[in-house]
Amino acid sequence: MGNHLFYGDNLSVMRESIASESVDLIYLDPPFNSNASYNVLFKGPSGQESAAQIEAFDDTWHWNDSAEAAFGEVLRSGNGNAAEMLRAMRSFLGENDMMAYLAMMAVRLLELHRVLKPTGSLYLHCDPTASHYLKILLDAVFGARNFHNEIVWKRTSAHGNVSANYGDVTDTILYFSKTGKPTWNKPYAPLSGDNIAKKYTYVEPDGRRFTTRDLRNPGIRPNLHYEYKGYKPHPNGWSISRELMEKYDAEGRLYFPKNKEGRIRLKLYLDESKGRAIHTLWDDIHPINSQAQERLGYPTQKPVALLERIIVASSNEGDVVLDPFCGCGTTVHAAEKLGRQWIGIDVTHLAIGLIEKRLRDAFEGVQFTTHGVPQDLAGARDLARRGRDDKNYYFEFEKWALSLLNAHPGNLSKKGADRGIDGNIYFGKTSRAIVSVKAGDNVGVSMIRDLRGVIERERADIGIFLTLAEPTKPMVAEAAAAGQFALDGFEPVPRIQIVPIEQALSLRDRAVILPARRDDAFKRAAREEDKGRQSRLDL
Repeated sequence: MGNHLFYGDNLSVMRESIASESVDLIYLDPPFNSNASYNVLFKGPSGQESAAQIEAFDDTWHWNDSAEAAFGEVLRSGNGNAAEMLRAMRSFLGENDMMAYLAMMAVRLLELHRVLKPTGSLYLHCDPTASHYLKILLDAVFGARNFHNEIVWKRTSAHGNVSANYGDVTDTILYFSKTGKPTWNKPYAPLSGDNIAKKYTYVEPDGRRFTTRDLRNPGIRPNLHYEYKGYKPHPNGWSISRELMEKYDAEGRLYFPKNKEGRIRLKLYLDESKGRAIHTLWDDIHPINSQAQERLGYPTQKPVALLERIIVASSNEGDVVLDPFCGCGTTVHAAEKLGRQWIGIDVTHLAIGLIEKRLRDAFEGVQFTTHGVPQDLAGARDLARRGRDDKNYYFEFEKWALSLLNAHPGNLSKKGADRGIDGNIYFGKTSRAIVSVKAGDNVGVSMIRDLRGVIERERADIGIFLTLAEPTKPMVAEAAAAGQFALDGFEPVPRIQIVPIEQALSLRDRAVILPARRDDAFKRAAREEDKGRQSRLDL
């Protein structure tokens, strides 16, 4: 299987590239809130969400031909429960944004059910906006009997701007399995100092701390009524046989009360404890705040610890983990860290670029295959060629090219006039570089002059000319004539820099020379230590 990152619509990717019953664990956090989850928000140098807000989905969930088509596919899917449930929802909700979202999700949930192994599990992460509808859809697709838990994760601290509502500080994670026998490794959390002090109150002469547990049988067991060393059992009887009682005694694991009227108890040592069993309220995994080391600048980024808990509980090393809405890649990061194989899918070049960078920053020698985006100059030319016939492809080329340099798209991803600003890169405290992307075969010196004019008009510091075609000698001379930009404490750099796409493919963001670059869009992921994981499987 190996590790695979797909750019594209997850429905198409699953149908074309993922075999039935090939995935062990699915985690998904599908977007719905149009003010947050739909958008990848990048902070400008002032910290405001303004000039660099890029829509992650150009077509958000609205009732249109696509939603109608998805609704029809579910009705024809052969899953009668899902079809009837979706029909009932439409009768109740009508044709609106929520119904469009549910139709688009339903057809995807059917595919997710198909690709899961019989021992596989699915965790769907959502907020209260749609969690109740999604739970009903999951009941229809997976069967209510395969619902395990509704996990509540405290994702943020208390809000102070609440008026007529209670503070909204939690998310819901719905846990389903494909059958009644999922992979399951009971999770535990480390005991806190208070837990240890309150529970493990006994200390052996050698310093080992322990607590005790009664040996009372919960039911009446006449065959387990016996006296041991003068201690009588509870009226129900002991919970263990005499042979096991003798074995524990020989091992020093029995606690004998001084008063013979008391009852023998079993010693439980702290150094043998697995920790505290995890329940459905997860308030011990803290959200990613502005100071968190793993924070990459993605608004809906989840902490790696949250995904680690899910992956450890419901998969084993070498298993395949799928995230069909992988965003900034927390799921694939956690899967790679824990020695799982993984598949990530996202519909934005920005997300794919961020994940590629994140994995390479965090894991030395990481191996994965990216599908659906140019991997070489020939692929870039093909995407550009399609853009000449279809403007949608042109903008896809532009977004992809900007992702090579980790640049913020500069025109809000809108298909309109960009005023010469295709992207921005922020550096220093308030400095800015403007990126101009050219996908055509014909480039000339006038384009360099135009970029220089945009820099002067915008009062920017540096201009980056990112070009598919090789620059001409007059272009290089014109760029050099623009002089250099100097930032206190750093060596001067060229004010106009021409970066061929081929060079950007090879060097990525190192193709641009900037003093004190501030990587607001794609921050560097911390390097993960190799803790003896098995080597990656061949792709």
